[in-house]
Amino acid sequence: MSDLLIELFSEEIPARMQTRAADDLKSRVTDGLVEAGLTYAGAAAFSTPRRLTLAIEGLLDASPIVREVRKGPRTDAPEKAIEGFLRGAGLTRDQLVERDEKKGRVFYAVIERPGRPAPAIIAEVLEQVIRNFPWPKSMRWGDGTLRWVRPLHSILCVLTSEAGSETVPLEIDGITAGNTTRGHRFLAPDVFSVTGFEDYAAKLKRARVILSASERSEAIWHDATNQAFASGLEVVADGGLLAEVAGLVEWPVVLMGEIGADFLALPPEVLQTSMREHQKFFSVKNPATGRIEKFITVANIETADNGATILAGNQKVLAARLSDAKFFWENDLRVARGPGLSVWTDKLADVTFHNKLGSQKDRIERIAALAREIAPAVGADPDLAEQAARVAKADLSSEMVYEFPELQGLMGRYYSDAAGLPPEVAAACQEHYSPLGPSDDVPTAPVSVAVALADKLDTLTGFWAIDEKPTGSKDPYALRRAALGVIRLVVTNSLRLPLTRIFAENSWSTDLLSFFHDRLKVFLKDDGIRHDVIDACLAMPGNDDLTLLINRARALQAVLDTEDGTNLVQGFKRANNILTQAEEKDGVEYSYGADVKYAEEDAEKALFAALDSAEETITPAMVDEDFATAMQAMAALRPAVDAFFTDVQVNADSPVLRRNRLNLLSRIRTICLQVADLTRLDG
Repeated sequence: MSDLLIELFSEEIPARMQTRAADDLKSRVTDGLVEAGLTYAGAAAFSTPRRLTLAIEGLLDASPIVREVRKGPRTDAPEKAIEGFLRGAGLTRDQLVERDEKKGRVFYAVIERPGRPAPAIIAEVLEQVIRNFPWPKSMRWGDGTLRWVRPLHSILCVLTSEAGSETVPLEIDGITAGNTTRGHRFLAPDVFSVTGFEDYAAKLKRARVILSASERSEAIWHDATNQAFASGLEVVADGGLLAEVAGLVEWPVVLMGEIGADFLALPPEVLQTSMREHQKFFSVKNPATGRIEKFITVANIETADNGATILAGNQKVLAARLSDAKFFWENDLRVARGPGLSVWTDKLADVTFHNKLGSQKDRIERIAALAREIAPAVGADPDLAEQAARVAKADLSSEMVYEFPELQGLMGRYYSDAAGLPPEVAAACQEHYSPLGPSDDVPTAPVSVAVALADKLDTLTGFWAIDEKPTGSKDPYALRRAALGVIRLVVTNSLRLPLTRIFAENSWSTDLLSFFHDRLKVFLKDDGIRHDVIDACLAMPGNDDLTLLINRARALQAVLDTEDGTNLVQGFKRANNILTQAEEKDGVEYSYGADVKYAEEDAEKALFAALDSAEETITPAMVDEDFATAMQAMAALRPAVDAFFTDVQVNADSPVLRRNRLNLLSRIRTICLQVADLTRLDG
């Protein structure tokens, strides 16, 4: 057994590509080794801005000998057939084995392929991986044909065993694999050799390189939070930025700097966004006021002045950036407090939403009308809902949102407050885009809910009207996300909002409702509700009322999760099958007339009583939409149904008994189908 160490050393790899590249290196190399017969005990991949590293433990020293037995023609077969078999097997006639079989003696070829040494296999696999590496973007340099994300400088490929370490012989486009690498570009640029992974990792750290991205992240966060805490402040958590910054440095040096006093009055989100997007700075806030007061930057070098020069340069660049943000903010406030948000809304008449759906201003008019219509159903004031819808997208014309599009909605809230609009309107400006994804918060304020629903429903109905629906994996207008947003808004707020009233009578209404049903299946999957359970509920009246539909599906799934519920469904299906066959055979419908006076067996009489009791509970429960009670009453039929099929012969010799019992089965079907269409359940 041996251990393998691979390092691909290059110019700086973009931070966003590093993690995926390390995973690809691991999977492609290990897959190639295993396919060639080299199994291993474990593997780990690492990345820094200048290197991809793979460490493999417990690798076989050679691929195993392969023994294959091939059956050939009979010994008395034509000579040409035997010669063809020999060519395919790569053997001579005297190497064949003869065996007796039922149809005579048959030739067999026993082929043994010797194993190959690990270095030869590793070299072959690694060259293929490097030449075909799946970088999102790659480049060529010099006169070679090799493509890499940035110029590749060296390849380290060392195989270590108890006998020592050896370099795997490999050469690609003039780059010869060796056992050397380099440390930090500035702090330890000299070449050094390594004998294996432990030696490699230890020497890298001495050379100011932290190999593990997670270790770099932990070091950054530890130092950043400690420095902030020492000043009575705290770092604003930002996992995405932390991962990105850890991919920008090999030896993180955390520095905390000052934000100019002129900029402290900017909204904290503006400061945070500007520093994050342009400088890759972490925001440091005062927990007492929520105000952003300082920043954290991460350098890739230690300096004699403890970073003072670096901070001075960063603060100078930051001041220039924040001066722009301050200018945008003050200009926007003058508009909001002066002419008002309608100035921005009017500008949206010149912004095309879609060439078949008009401008953004046209869309705002539609959303405003729809928000007013929806408002009573969500408990919102219609006037406020319409007012909020008319200004919710005004900030799209603001200078701040033009510079930082990710602040749309949030800036609308600030500008609405500045314009003196009601707080419900300001909240809707910020919240109407939500929820944007499965983890996003769902608005609950009535006016916000009305505008959020109107926004998403206008998008869906508009694109369905022009036949621009998602196809396969393509969804350029994020219509699946919009539908899931509507579902989450409805479910979270327990809204009763029949969708067909909103869709009105249009040729595409049924198709759009079906799209919602498909999205609902995706949404309910996390609740453990099966697709066939939803199908059983979709077949019932009111399937455009998502709240009613979900309540019914959850109640049915809860019953099916019990033994009584599962067994009752089987009893129902048995009753339905017998009844359907009898109706087809007799040409009549057995849907009424079951009378207990014709019951002869105790189990038969007990089923009559059980059905009467269930119906007394189910009928009013369904009127009250108390699906849980109705379905529990349905499940309670299980013992009586089981006993009936055990003790009673449905197709009795007596026509009267047979007809009465078939009509009794019809009662089972009718009562159960009040709750859900159980015929659509699997199994």
